[in-house]
Amino acid sequence: MLNKTLTLTIVIPVFNEQDHIAACLSAIAAQTMMPDEVIVVDNNSTDQTARITKQFPFVKLVNEKKQGVLFAKNKGFKLAKSHVIGRIDADSLLPPRWVETVIQFMSNNSYAALTGPVNYYDMPLPETNYHLDHWMRASIYNWSPKSPFLFGSNMAIRKSVWNEMQDKLCADTYMHEDLDLAIHLYKNGKKILYTNKLLAGASGRRYNDSPRRFYKYISMYRQTYLRHGLHSLAIYSATGVYALGYIILHPWLKVWYKLYSVLWPLVPLTRQPRKNPMNNI
Repeated sequence: MLNKTLTLTIVIPVFNEQDHIAACLSAIAAQTMMPDEVIVVDNNSTDQTARITKQFPFVKLVNEKKQGVLFAKNKGFKLAKSHVIGRIDADSLLPPRWVETVIQFMSNNSYAALTGPVNYYDMPLPETNYHLDHWMRASIYNWSPKSPFLFGSNMAIRKSVWNEMQDKLCADTYMHEDLDLAIHLYKNGKKILYTNKLLAGASGRRYNDSPRRFYKYISMYRQTYLRHGLHSLAIYSATGVYALGYIILHPWLKVWYKLYSVLWPLVPLTRQPRKNPMNNI
């Protein structure tokens, strides 16, 4: 049953996201149930991100000077006033019932946090490519309990749980902060729900990276789990899937983007590699 008294804040850390932030916020404006609060945390953007954000009157724009998505996210989470905090990225595109779905699942007090898969809207087969993403995440969730995860592009957590956990989290720049949060929840007996009912769109621009930068990025998955003493074959299977996708798609991206701009001219697209979220370089 939907708990209509449960409130939701969406937090979006941003750094130089002028190509995506308008579409992200427009998708929030089109929700069947509006969130109670939307906080965009500008992490020292030098482009038009802040100016574009100010065009959406329902958004609270704040600044975080300490560089890195960890610190921008933490700032937004601390300011959030709702019972539940939704966390997405500036390139996330939420389907119309996303907020309603979060409230529905978080009405079950058994869960501390919630996450789901994504479809990569700027990659081939955008309507169906989430099936592979879901298969990978569902397999890890169901068969590898020592590999807890949250996906920063599509997740929610109870504010009360965040208040309890925030001082226990790590700030190492060689780890993924969303995985670190999930691991600390797991080690403190907090339940995470993964469900394909919570679907969001995301950009596949990580595949624009050079081979060296891409390898460094996916290595952060293994480093995050090993840093906390968690060893599982699922870590390597997940990074293997990402690596296979990179090997297949990266050589063809220039051709694909030309076709993409013709087929979906109104969907946000960037040819620039995605920054390392922990330090934005």
